[in-house]
Amino acid sequence: MKHVVCKVEEMEPGSKRSIRIGSREVVLVMTGSGEYCAMRNVCPHQGARLSDGELTGTTLPSCAGEYTYGKEGGVLRCPWHRWEFDVSNGQSLFPDPRSRVKSYEVTVEDGHIVLHD
Repeated sequence: MKHVVCKVEEMEPGSKRSIRIGSREVVLVMTGSGEYCAMRNVCPHQGARLSDGELTGTTLPSCAGEYTYGKEGGVLRCPWHRWEFDVSNGQSLFPDPRSRVKSYEVTVEDGHIVLHD
């Protein structure tokens, strides 16, 4: 099913918004690179609203004593306990495959952002 969310010009790179679709709450994100992503707006840890968190980057795997920052605007950090989720697929950056948030396909059609579920 398709859900028209908003017009393209209503979002800027690095922005996010909470959307209600039926009984579900979804967070829509426009990454720093301009990609649209959407996922459930609930942290699997203790239920915080992810839309209240920070859209940021994170430290990437690197050599000992080296810190490499990346994924700018592609990581949503839970506001309560700072769990990090890749907005492109809902996967937690914590190495536990069960710590995942359902993600949704997002497209742009006729100047509108459309969420598919």
